[in-house]
Amino acid sequence: MDMHSVGTVALGTSGTSAEDVIAVARGNARIELTAEARTALAASREIVDALAAKPEPVYGVSTGFGALASRHIGPDLRAQLQRNIVRSHAAGMGPRVEREVVRALMFLRLKTVCSGHTGVRPEVAQTMADVLNAGITPVVHEYGSLGCSGDLAPLSHCALTLMGEGDAEGPDGEVRPAGELLAAHGITPVELREKEGLALLNGTDGMLGMLVMALADLDLLYKSADVTAALTLEALLGTEKVLAPELHAIRPHPGQAASAANMLAVLAGSGLTGHHQDDAPRVQDAYSVRCAPQVAGAGRDTMAHARTVAERELAAAVDNPVVLPDGRVESNGNFHGAPVAYVLDFLAIAAADLGSIAERRTDRLLDKNRSHGLPPFLADDAGVDSGLMIAQYTQAALVSELKRLAVPASADSIPSSAMQEDHVSMGWSAARKLRTAVDNLARIVAVELYAATRAVELRAGLTPAPATQAVIEAIRKAGVEGPGPDRFLAPDLAAAESFVRTGALVAAVEPVTGPLS
Repeated sequence: MDMHSVGTVALGTSGTSAEDVIAVARGNARIELTAEARTALAASREIVDALAAKPEPVYGVSTGFGALASRHIGPDLRAQLQRNIVRSHAAGMGPRVEREVVRALMFLRLKTVCSGHTGVRPEVAQTMADVLNAGITPVVHEYGSLGCSGDLAPLSHCALTLMGEGDAEGPDGEVRPAGELLAAHGITPVELREKEGLALLNGTDGMLGMLVMALADLDLLYKSADVTAALTLEALLGTEKVLAPELHAIRPHPGQAASAANMLAVLAGSGLTGHHQDDAPRVQDAYSVRCAPQVAGAGRDTMAHARTVAERELAAAVDNPVVLPDGRVESNGNFHGAPVAYVLDFLAIAAADLGSIAERRTDRLLDKNRSHGLPPFLADDAGVDSGLMIAQYTQAALVSELKRLAVPASADSIPSSAMQEDHVSMGWSAARKLRTAVDNLARIVAVELYAATRAVELRAGLTPAPATQAVIEAIRKAGVEGPGPDRFLAPDLAAAESFVRTGALVAAVEPVTGPLS
C-alpha cells in the first residue's frame, strides 16, 4: 500500500498520547525524536556502559535472562547474547497480526526507549523510527505472548527486523527479507550492545496498542448504538419520555446520561414516538428499548475506566531492568500486563452486553406479536418473502460469539521459564479477542440499523425525526436498499456494516443533532 503521511509525531521522554498512537498506527504519521529524548538516551547509555565495564554482574547487562539470569556473561560474548535473545525469543506462530497492531507495538516500544530509562543508544531509537517512517512492518505472529515480561515474541520479531533479519512487509505490501527492505530504504541494521536486546522486548506495548485502538473504535460504536437504539424505539412507536435528563440525573452515572441525551437528540421532532396501535395502550416499553441508556451507559463508563488505565500506561516506561534518574539500574516487575489485561477483558464484557441488547431490539422489530403493527420479519409479502429473518440469525450468531469472547483471558495464568515467570497476565490474548469482539459488535449494530431504518420506512403516514430522515437518506445513498421484495441480503448487510464502521452513521446524524456525546 502507499504510505500517506498525515503529519508528524514528536517523541520526548514523557510518554505519548492515544491520538499519536493512532496517527502512527493507522495514519502513517512520521516520527521524530526530540532533542530532549536524544539527551536522555545518551545519558542513560553512559550509565549502562559504566556498569558493563564493572566486574560485578548486572541483570540484563552482563547476565543471562529469566531463569538463566544466574550466569555471568563476559564482555566478549555480550553482543552475541543480545543477538541471541532476539533470535530465540522471535518464536511466534500462527497467522500474521494486522499491520496497524505491529506499528502501534513498535511505536510504543520506541516511546519507552525514548524515556531514557532503558539504556538503549540513541542510534537504535533512531533506527526504530526510520523503520516505521519507511513503512516497513515486521512479520509478527498471533501466538507467542503471555503478557508478562512484556509481549516477548511479538516484540522480538520487531527487533529482529532492526537487526536486518527475518521477514517484513514493505510499503508496497510485499513480504520480503528484512535485510533487503532495510537496504532498499538506506537503513543500516543495528548491532545490539549490552542490555539493548532485552530492552527491545520487555514491554506491554502490543496489548496497550490494541487497547488504544479498541477504545477509539468503541467510542464510535457506542455513539452508533445510541443512534440505532433511538431508531428502533421510534420504529416501535415507543416513548422518549424515559430519556428525560431529570430521570437520569437521579442515578448519576455519566455514561447513562450521555447515552440518553444522544437518543433524545436523535428523536427530537419525531412523529412516531408515543403512538400505540395496540388495543390496550402500552404503559412501558420493553427493557431492551427502555433500558438502552443504562446498558450503553455502563459500557461508556467502563470505557472511561479503561481510558484512564491506558493514559497511565502511555505515560509509563516499562522495562526490566530500568535506569533510574540517580544512576541505579534496578530489576522490577513493571512489565506485568495485569492492569491492561483486566480492562481489555472488561471491555469485551461490555461489548458483549451491548451486542446482546441490540439483538433483542432487532428481534422485537421482526416479531409481529411484539412490533406493534409492523409486518412479520419486515417482509414485503410475508410467506412469499422471508424479509430479514436470517439477518437476525446472523446477528444472533455474532452475539453468541461475543459472549464466548467475553470469557476473561486475564483470569488465566500459565507458568513459564522454569517457574521463574510463574504468574502471567495473558493480556495479549485479551487484546486479540477484544479486536474480534469489536469487529463483531460493528456487524451487530449494522444489522439493527438495517432493520430499524426499514421499519421506520414501513410506518406509512407517520413522519420520523429529522435525524432519522437524514440517516435513511444517507444509508440509501450508500447502497443499502429499503423495503421491498426479498433480495440477496449479504451485500446490503456488508454496506450497512461499512456505514457503521467508517463513521458514516454518526456523520449523517450530527449535522442535525449537533455533536453526540
